[in-house]
Amino acid sequence: MLIQRFLAAGTVLVALPLCAHRACAHEGVGHNGGRIADAGPYHIELVTKDRKVEVWVYDAKERAVAPGGFKGTAILVVGGKPARVVLAPAEERLAGEAEVALGAAPKGVVQITGPDGAAASGKFN
Repeated sequence: MLIQRFLAAGTVLVALPLCAHRACAHEGVGHNGGRIADAGPYHIELVTKDRKVEVWVYDAKERAVAPGGFKGTAILVVGGKPARVVLAPAEERLAGEAEVALGAAPKGVVQITGPDGAAASGKFN
């Protein structure tokens, strides 16, 4: 009985940081109506419309980060196949265009590389 209590307490202690992290993970709607994901030290917001892909980069305090010096790639699933979109700075965001229509909420990954050469990625389900 003591072992079971110990294991149950250990399970709760291990799960708490995961739950806390999920609670502060940025799921939901961003400043531009897109989905938010954590990407290393950044938060990224993904908006897709037709073939257009737009990604905004934010710091840990959710302040917009200028896209100059950033580059990226969005790998989004469309009809069961990956659509790879190169992203480049465009005004206050990274932007690119896919070869096919993406829909409003495709699943996939956005990989970004900062001006310092550090890479990070955010997953969108």
